[in-house]
Amino acid sequence: MTGRPEVLFPLFGEIVTLKGIGAKSAQLLKHLDITRPRDVLFTLPQGGIDRHRRATINDVVPPAVVTVEVTVGPHMPPTVKGRPYRITVSDAETTFQLIFFHAKGDYLTHQLPEGTRRIVSGRIEPFDGIGQMAHPDYILSPADADTIPAYEPVYPLSAGITQKLMFKATQAAVALAPPLAEWIDGPLLVREGWPDWHTALAAAHRPQASTDLSPFTPARTRLAYDELFAHQLTLALARAQIRRKPGRVTQATGLLQDRVLAALPYAPTAAQRRSVAEIQGDMAAPHRMNRLLQGDVGSGKTLVALLSLLAAVEAGGQGVMMAPTEILARQHLDGLRPLAANAGVVLEILTGRDKGAVRRDKLAALAEGRIDILVGTHAVFQKDVVFHDLRLAVVDEQHRFGVAQRMELGAKGQAADVLVMTATPIPRSLSLAQYGEMDLSVLDEKPPGRTPVTTALIPTDRLDEVVDRLRAAVADGRQAYWVCPLVEESETLDMTAAEQRFAALRAALGDGVVGLVHGQMPPADKDTAMARFAAGQTRVLVATTVIEVGVNVPNASIMVVERAESYGLAQLHQLRGRVGRGAAASTCLLLYQAPMSETAQRRLGILRETADGFRIAEEDLAIRGAGDMIGTAQSGLPRFRIADLERQAALMAVAQSDARKLLHDDPALTTPRGQAARVLLWLMEQDRGIRLISVG
Repeated sequence: MTGRPEVLFPLFGEIVTLKGIGAKSAQLLKHLDITRPRDVLFTLPQGGIDRHRRATINDVVPPAVVTVEVTVGPHMPPTVKGRPYRITVSDAETTFQLIFFHAKGDYLTHQLPEGTRRIVSGRIEPFDGIGQMAHPDYILSPADADTIPAYEPVYPLSAGITQKLMFKATQAAVALAPPLAEWIDGPLLVREGWPDWHTALAAAHRPQASTDLSPFTPARTRLAYDELFAHQLTLALARAQIRRKPGRVTQATGLLQDRVLAALPYAPTAAQRRSVAEIQGDMAAPHRMNRLLQGDVGSGKTLVALLSLLAAVEAGGQGVMMAPTEILARQHLDGLRPLAANAGVVLEILTGRDKGAVRRDKLAALAEGRIDILVGTHAVFQKDVVFHDLRLAVVDEQHRFGVAQRMELGAKGQAADVLVMTATPIPRSLSLAQYGEMDLSVLDEKPPGRTPVTTALIPTDRLDEVVDRLRAAVADGRQAYWVCPLVEESETLDMTAAEQRFAALRAALGDGVVGLVHGQMPPADKDTAMARFAAGQTRVLVATTVIEVGVNVPNASIMVVERAESYGLAQLHQLRGRVGRGAAASTCLLLYQAPMSETAQRRLGILRETADGFRIAEEDLAIRGAGDMIGTAQSGLPRFRIADLERQAALMAVAQSDARKLLHDDPALTTPRGQAARVLLWLMEQDRGIRLISVG
């Protein structure tokens, strides 16, 4: 199938083909990202209005919407300008008034002649002991009563688009939608009791009661599953394509790893041993490894990475480890060098700062195989960087590299295996959405020797006390981070805030005691400030969030975060993870500006309660929602119109195993179900998946 299947043409046509939508409405709908009948179909109602017929307004407790048959009584046009036009009407038990502002009398006498029967539907409110319905939503003769839906769906709208227009358009779009062959696995469909695609759409757009709006109704769950399945099928196709490329069998001997393990003061955790076994199992297989190592702050990812890199060296190859920033690359170097020395392995660093002869020498050593493991920033991807025999590429991710970059990375070696590491615990549903084409290893326990961090919440008006405590701690030989507030996404304002706090703390604690790091500083100055702090020359480091990621100074045992309520949960958890790395009891002080919003209170409360990054991530997802949590735009996280990643997390896992099984059984998608799945990819605009099938 080279282009969009003909059966889908009507859904991808012009939106003006739908009943009730003209050029003006089409312009307005554009602001809602609705430009074709398909988009109307996937815009589901988010609420509803009960318009079941009642005998009398006495059947509801006002204010409420009521639909009732009335006899039209006398008209009372306004005698004073600006007053409403009133019409008295009677239902089966009582009388009430219809109210119209700025109304044309002749229009109302034509619509509601005295003595006739009419169906009116609208919001009834009590006023001076009598019910009033202002501007009814519907006024119809009893013969046309059936055109009022008993339960009217309410759509998410923008200015100028009425509910009536949306209702008409969605009904037209559902009528236009063709019946499609089933792409969901038969037994799964039966087990879940889901309707077919067309029936599900019709039901979702015609809810009969408020319970039909829940994401857990069979119709809505099925439509959410379609979205998740299309997404996971694309990722499974990407995974299959990576696995089709011949890998290299990298067989570890354990010789170098044993030397490193013997030199460690403690034994690796069970989670570290399990992850190393999974990684080395992949490396020894003939297909390419594409694995994500997910671990909480301080769970010992670096050791797992080193043991994996040593496996590549044991097999006669080379390894590369890439970090997003120079500070982190140098830190990996400092952490890995002494361990690599125990194994007698040559470890070198390459960053954008290496120039001229230094760079030439390093590149020559790399190409000749005299460097076993290279650590660096993305400078290791430049065209002139050639390896003698690259077997394993480790990316310290911090979710800054998308799927495309991860694939590019593996292309460096003949058939290099790829291991991506992230220190951000991500809820399972999100990690499947973001990294679904990868296999997953999780470090869910902490190595021994990490001290728990005490977390306290302190209002900013007690700042002076915090500075006094800091003075005493510094006199005691301890070190502290002071993280400045996040200012409205502006690095310049962040910098100003940091510089002001730096000046104030220097005045309070003395010259030479306080250092400063912020995003606007030249890299060399940043590194110098970090190095002085790491060496204990400065005692307090004032910083913007540049220190959030990976910085390791074991002697630092105090973390002060100013205006903590403006940070996300995951970020605060990362910041707190910078302390508690040495033997000293550590403290994290979260300074907040009172009064705090309910959400901020909930966030900071969770941090005080738990240090488990995975639990914090689940809570963060519940509070902020998926798009917000990872910053959808830059994360590569898909935008789902129907599926709700927070509440339908379990569906994502089912979709992943289903997609992988379908491709295992039908790699070219040629069976009837495979063909139906191709149609689904076109319907969901998963172009990447479609391209992968055509290449495959």
